[in-house]
Amino acid sequence: MSIRDVFLAIAVVSLAQTAQASEVFEKAKITAGEMLYRVECRRCHAPNSNDPSYGPPLENIIGRGAGTFPDYDYSEALAASGIVWTPAALRAWMEDNTGFLPGTKMRHVGIQDRTVQDFILTYLASLAPQSDK
Repeated sequence: MSIRDVFLAIAVVSLAQTAQASEVFEKAKITAGEMLYRVECRRCHAPNSNDPSYGPPLENIIGRGAGTFPDYDYSEALAASGIVWTPAALRAWMEDNTGFLPGTKMRHVGIQDRTVQDFILTYLASLAPQSDK
């Protein structure tokens, strides 16, 4: 699915009844974010700790300290960074993780499109720890 298709889906959804528009739009943003996450992030990061992945899972990432998910071999730079994953920190990481934190092990082509970043952040914010679901 292309970005254009995602925007078209959101535009159609936003025409829903006024009372439900906000809730429907938020769900559409989460769905779009999940689709973009699967393209940009899922090959290495599972959405929750029950799924196997190369990198640490991203459930409950917002507000979590960088390099703190148990049983993952983080780079010294990330583990010692003291970074807390706020939306702003995650945005900077998505855009240019090695520029944001030199010495990290993670390698990826940055996500430059702020709209794509916004959708992924909305999806990540929707991920509660698996035990809470």
